[in-house]
Amino acid sequence: MTNISVKHNTEDQEFTVDINGQGGELAYSTPRENVIDFAHTYVDEELRNQGIANELIQAGLQYAQDNNFKVIASCPAVAAYVRRHAEWQKLLL
Repeated sequence: MTNISVKHNTEDQEFTVDINGQGGELAYSTPRENVIDFAHTYVDEELRNQGIANELIQAGLQYAQDNNFKVIASCPAVAAYVRRHAEWQKLLL
């Protein structure tokens, strides 16, 4: 899948994608200053196994890095992604 557009909704504390009415989200909280906790990743069944969760997670981690946040990976998908991609491990709290 190409050209996935991830949107950041700060009010709802989530990163989202919408592809032809189907979507996915990476939800987070900010439990304290300069800390972001990625809590939950969800992708609609029709879009699974197309790399969308990875795109959401990458966008979230890039946001954290750009804004000097430390990351808590409560979501198992985020934790697994960070384990597989060493360049993000420095962000972990």
